[in-house]
Amino acid sequence: MNRLHPPTAVLEIADRLEESGFEAWCVGGAVRDALLGHEHLDWDLATSATPVQVRELFGARRTIPVGVEFGTVGVLDRDGVMHEVTTFRRDVKTDGRHAEVEFGVSLEDDLARRDFTINAIAYSPRLVELRDPFGGQDDLVRKVVRAVGDPEARMREDRLRALRAIRFASRFGFAIDPPTYDAIASSAAFLGRLSPERVKQELDKTMEQVRRPSTALALWQSSGAFQTLIPKLHGLPRAALSVPDYLGVPGLRHRPARRTLRYAGMLARLGAQEAGAVLTALRGSRQEIQTVVALIDRWRALGDEMAAALTAAPPPTDAVVRRWVAAIGRLQVGAFMRLASAIWQAARAQGEPAPELSAVRAVYRRMQRSAFRDIIDLGSLAVDGDDLRRAGIPPGPGLGKILQALLTAVIDDPGRNATDWLLQEAMRLQGAASAGNADGSGA
Repeated sequence: MNRLHPPTAVLEIADRLEESGFEAWCVGGAVRDALLGHEHLDWDLATSATPVQVRELFGARRTIPVGVEFGTVGVLDRDGVMHEVTTFRRDVKTDGRHAEVEFGVSLEDDLARRDFTINAIAYSPRLVELRDPFGGQDDLVRKVVRAVGDPEARMREDRLRALRAIRFASRFGFAIDPPTYDAIASSAAFLGRLSPERVKQELDKTMEQVRRPSTALALWQSSGAFQTLIPKLHGLPRAALSVPDYLGVPGLRHRPARRTLRYAGMLARLGAQEAGAVLTALRGSRQEIQTVVALIDRWRALGDEMAAALTAAPPPTDAVVRRWVAAIGRLQVGAFMRLASAIWQAARAQGEPAPELSAVRAVYRRMQRSAFRDIIDLGSLAVDGDDLRRAGIPPGPGLGKILQALLTAVIDDPGRNATDWLLQEAMRLQGAASAGNADGSGA
């Protein structure tokens, strides 16, 4: 009980409700996480007040009708932060995703409609009292995710609960109660009723919240969720699904960046085109899709070559390292090497051959230095297209090919990045191309 300390703003909202004669209870994930000793920022309230009464009590300026038909009103605290206040409710009818609800019921009725026992615990700050009619505290101690009441009925009411159960179990390191797991597996065939956006949202939360996402992804496989929702992932081997486990990089504090990398790891085995198709079907953002596709495309182009070079002696030459950095791009080296390292670590964990972590780290340091120091792109060459045109090389695709050839030569030997040498080489390449076209060999 001493762990239950709702923020002052939440207590003020609860006090206002109770002073007006309504019940006010903290419910849901914040209570669960507090009992587990985890930080939780979003404290929600359940109340006997109807949505209309909540809006009248706090006024139009402080309330937002975020889901009035389902009983939820957003109440702004003094700092403008929104807290959800939901009327006690009971489901009247459901289609497996959306429910019709009725108000005017008790707290116990409200808790009975919730998904899992660990989420069906309520706390009254005023009474300093917990209401736990379904044994949620015991399940927290036992480390079990268990449905409230009849598991099959709970899954029929809302098919998303199958995916939520998997996420909670993986996030907290809990087991899933066997009857609840059986209901999840039975529900898998009906998960197609969920919108792609909701499926993606569950995967996003898994990538953001679960330390080892492979525990959740393995349950998506075994339960049949992948077979219904993302068939391309249903048959992937454990090594492929465990790649995201190695992408919880401390330096990636920005959640979307880590999440995107983890998607690249999960989908790398599919290849760039199929990975893009999966994320497009899930309604991923354009930026996320482009980033994942680019990373996997570069991995497919360079991964085998790099693995071979890093497992052989001697280490790769500076010219080879420069060529890798040029192919990856200066700004993408960090993300690419995190992905490559994760793929190799996952392979080693399954007993498959892969470069040792020490070799990967050593070449990563070399690649970082090269990315900031070396000439690896056209913009760093001592000549540009205008210089070549002034030298007499006509504009067109041929000029672009010559620039690329000059860059390749400089990557191989940075000492060649001198204007005189580059112009002479450009004229030689142009002469060779003209001669080839004249005798037909360039056709």
